[in-house]
Amino acid sequence: MGERTYSVEIGTQRVDLPIVSLSDQLALALLITVDMGVRFMSQAGEELAQILRPYEVDIVATVATMGIPMAIEVTRHLGLDHYVIMHKTPKIHLADAVSETVHSITTKGEQRLLFDRARVKDVEGKRVAIVDDVISTGASTRAALRLLRGVGANVVALGTLVTEASLWRHELGADATMVRALGSIPVFRPDGSGGLVEDWAG
Repeated sequence: MGERTYSVEIGTQRVDLPIVSLSDQLALALLITVDMGVRFMSQAGEELAQILRPYEVDIVATVATMGIPMAIEVTRHLGLDHYVIMHKTPKIHLADAVSETVHSITTKGEQRLLFDRARVKDVEGKRVAIVDDVISTGASTRAALRLLRGVGANVVALGTLVTEASLWRHELGADATMVRALGSIPVFRPDGSGGLVEDWAG
């Protein structure tokens, strides 16, 4: 049997995403930004930047690693020069980082978002758009919001290529109204006969 895929429109582009199992009861359509190619990411970045432009963003922030291509392209198409990254793995320049706990659907266990204290001045009092590849459970986005607000940033928008199912709406609460996405995808559950059914609730 061939690889299962899910076809989705991301802005003006259509892509087929491979469906991978996380467990016996859950499968995901996998979007890997670093595998999507420069042309795709540039177009997606331009389209997301158009949506975010009315928010008069001063700087773009993202979570490593899959959000970095989005941050670069959105920053470029907004006509900005700098962006900031919240990391999930320790680096030598993050020994004294601002940190926030996060749980991710695709990574086991507790992680911490780490933000270089030297970059606090770049977001403090600034209008910040958090961009990411996928907003799924909303846990990473919520942690990023807490971290950036904790250092004085004014987060004005949450941009993403796609939202996944709808658990993120509950996790983000009132902040869910800030989400701007180019597309949406479900999660998948077994149908009892070897197939999968779309689950938009999550």
